[in-house]
Amino acid sequence: VLVHYGGQSAKKSGLLDRVCEALKDFDIDYVTLGGVVPNPHLSKVYEGIELCKKEGVDFILAVGGGSVIDSCKAIAYGLGNPEVDVWDLFTGKARPKACYPLGSVLTIAAAGSEMSNSCVITNEEGWYKKALDTDLARPKFAIMNPEITYTLPDYQTQCGCADIMMHTMERYFVLEDTMEITDRIAQDVMKNVMKYAKILKKDPENYEARANIMWASSWAINGLLSTGKSTAWSVHAMEHELSAYYDITHGIGLAILTPRFLNHILNDKTVDMIRDFGINVFNITPSDNKMNDAKKAIAYLHAFFEQDMCIPMTLGEVGIDDEKLEIMAEAAARHAGGTIKGVVELTKDDVLEIYKACL
Repeated sequence: VLVHYGGQSAKKSGLLDRVCEALKDFDIDYVTLGGVVPNPHLSKVYEGIELCKKEGVDFILAVGGGSVIDSCKAIAYGLGNPEVDVWDLFTGKARPKACYPLGSVLTIAAAGSEMSNSCVITNEEGWYKKALDTDLARPKFAIMNPEITYTLPDYQTQCGCADIMMHTMERYFVLEDTMEITDRIAQDVMKNVMKYAKILKKDPENYEARANIMWASSWAINGLLSTGKSTAWSVHAMEHELSAYYDITHGIGLAILTPRFLNHILNDKTVDMIRDFGINVFNITPSDNKMNDAKKAIAYLHAFFEQDMCIPMTLGEVGIDDEKLEIMAEAAARHAGGTIKGVVELTKDDVLEIYKACL
């Protein structure tokens, strides 16, 4: 087994030792590899693939959050497709035929990688951030103990909650091919995340809150909320450039972008969708003015992120100025095939306008 982890927290908390001792108890040989960073790097994936080949690894175990799990998935893809460069799988030059089995011991509720088919890796040469989604990489199991997340700093907890909210919203905001029951589940996931995010600010060792947030993390991205819908990933396409170029926390980038994205796409076609979000998630009392109701919904979302979760809500707060906005806007559109084809089709100019609104 390759035991893959991030920084020093897994060691300091004693979790890494617990995992390794459990493997020893069952006479399972293992090798460890740490050093995964947020927005995991391709160079670490290459290092992991070579280590696994050298040691004869046949199972990958993540001890960490989404970044560690994604790094594990990429290593597993590399081992399962030795005839190609693993990066070619992410760029679409090759398609994966196999993937080594993997599991996870989850340390943060956020990305939902523990139950998803998705994997996102950053290539440091050019800072390209690419996703690969196939069911080959779904983990065989995930050990999810809410008590492990008790010691998370509040900032990381709230970043994770923002990530969960956004995974749900990307599946919720669609104009066609929607299903009411799927929408209702998504609304309840969002409302529960909002409820328990507030509780955890005051009581970080509240088991019920930690458990519900951890379960919501998996539900938000395991495919359930996409059932019967044509989902769009507009905000993620824009955020990937922010975190690739500036290495910011993914959930924060998503939270900063989303209210501005919704303001940008608000029109006669989208007003009902955004208004319904406000009515069903923020309990806004509907009025005769749909447009005002929709604007109120966007304002409520912005206020929740900023005031209740206390997370940064401008690019300036996370160290991003206007220097590379045009470069990132062009890259976001290009990586999406020329335009971002989501709820509303976004051109490079649209993306740039949204970025500027976030300053």
